[in-house]
Amino acid sequence: LSGENLLDAQPRMNNQTNETVVSFTLDRVGAKRFGKATSSNIGRQLAIVLDGKIISAPVIRDTIAGGNGQISGGFTFQSATDLALLLRSGALPAPLNIIEERTVGPDLGQDSINAGMIALLIGFLLVIIYMFFKYKVFGFITNFTLIVNLIILLGVLTLFEATLTLPGIAGIILTVGMAVDANVLIFERIKEELKNEKNNIIAFDSGYTKSRTAILDANITTLLAAIILFFMGSGPIKGFSVTLGVGIFTTLFSVYFIARLLTAIYVSKNKDKEALI
Repeated sequence: LSGENLLDAQPRMNNQTNETVVSFTLDRVGAKRFGKATSSNIGRQLAIVLDGKIISAPVIRDTIAGGNGQISGGFTFQSATDLALLLRSGALPAPLNIIEERTVGPDLGQDSINAGMIALLIGFLLVIIYMFFKYKVFGFITNFTLIVNLIILLGVLTLFEATLTLPGIAGIILTVGMAVDANVLIFERIKEELKNEKNNIIAFDSGYTKSRTAILDANITTLLAAIILFFMGSGPIKGFSVTLGVGIFTTLFSVYFIARLLTAIYVSKNKDKEALI
């Protein structure tokens, strides 16, 4: 008689003896075999074997026909529950094979987050250096705006009690890249306008206006992807999508309100300057 013939096993309370027992139910084939085995072995022990080990050996007190029986033996409810669980697990036909073993320490996740933070800081510093040498005053304004952008982003995440994870750090890094990309598009467009327009203020306004469509298209499509990832992805992917989605809004705010205000002040004070950018 094998575990395949076992339909169910549950801990029960015997109303007649007030003791905890394990009741079990066998299928038709198992009931027939079990009835024959118990009728010819009354008074002897019946071994219950799981993975080559005897987990219980109750004494057969009577013939058990019909496929329903119970195991008694001074069980506590917990021990009866454990035995029933072992019986049910023995009914599972799938064998367990060890394919791979790994030991994951509690510091592994923290090490990954620390490495991500280092990558974020290094990338952020490289971006700051490049923007300053490439665009001078405009680059300085961009760098200041990036810092404000990150502060707002982290503030919003803290407000919602979000946990900083490795995918979340990746979302922050992508946010920095998109913020820099938006500013570069604007500055390069202003450069193009200055070639045909001598008035710095008009060139500045035209640069912001004509680059707006490309920037909004890029951010909206990225936001749609973040929304899809949030509803279709699992926990880590959701963390990435939330960080990225919030980062898109903080980026647009910092680019079109903070950065534009600061650059407008600079342009208005240098409206007659030849090499504006």
